[in-house]
Amino acid sequence: MAAATPPLVLLHGFTQTGASWRPVAERLPAAWTVRAPDLPGHGTAGDLRLDLAASAHRVATAIGAERAVLVGYSMGGRTALRLALDHPEAVAGLVLVGATAGIDDPAERAARRRADDELAGRIEAHGVEAFLATWLAQPLFAGLTPEADDLAARRANTAAGLASSLRLAGTGTMEPPWWDELSRIDIPVLVVFGERDAKFAALGRRLAAAIGPDAEATAIDEVGHAAHLEAPDAFAALVAGWAERTLGTAR
Repeated sequence: MAAATPPLVLLHGFTQTGASWRPVAERLPAAWTVRAPDLPGHGTAGDLRLDLAASAHRVATAIGAERAVLVGYSMGGRTALRLALDHPEAVAGLVLVGATAGIDDPAERAARRRADDELAGRIEAHGVEAFLATWLAQPLFAGLTPEADDLAARRANTAAGLASSLRLAGTGTMEPPWWDELSRIDIPVLVVFGERDAKFAALGRRLAAAIGPDAEATAIDEVGHAAHLEAPDAFAALVAGWAERTLGTAR
């Protein structure tokens, strides 16, 4: 008999909101309970100013006594990783998309913090609309066409909220990086990356190796960084199959 499915908590990336997960959520098994909160600096949490550890604590508090499966993309993946490390009692499983445990080189980390601070300043100076036009035009998102509701939610974010998120939750803030902590994670982990996202494919394989035998790394063909949104059917099927195989859940 299949086990009851833990709730899924979907954590979005930078500039997005929980609404960005709709194409995935509507393809997951109907019996699953799915939550997609807005992270600090975004959407309904736009006024919150929290770093990754504090953001992870906030999500853990919302989960409560019932353990959840965390599904985190990019910034949301960093939040999910921190939550699994700091609040293991709250996490039954972990799915990471386009995620990393940090930048190894101290000089590169410092350079990333400076670059993110400069980018935050440009958001504050020129506004969200102008920033999004540049942000989404990056090669990283070449395969992504945001849904209308996702794009509208991104545009509704505030410059102050996005700027604070960059400064407090960017990859350069992971100081020191978390790679040496990952072996403490002893729950099932699925690391997903797009075949065309070479940088995060390498990082994804490294994440799975560092976590250990409970982790597996899987590529989705012909997509880039936002693999879950570029191929929501394939991603939802991958997560459902993984949950059934490793957690004993029903589809």
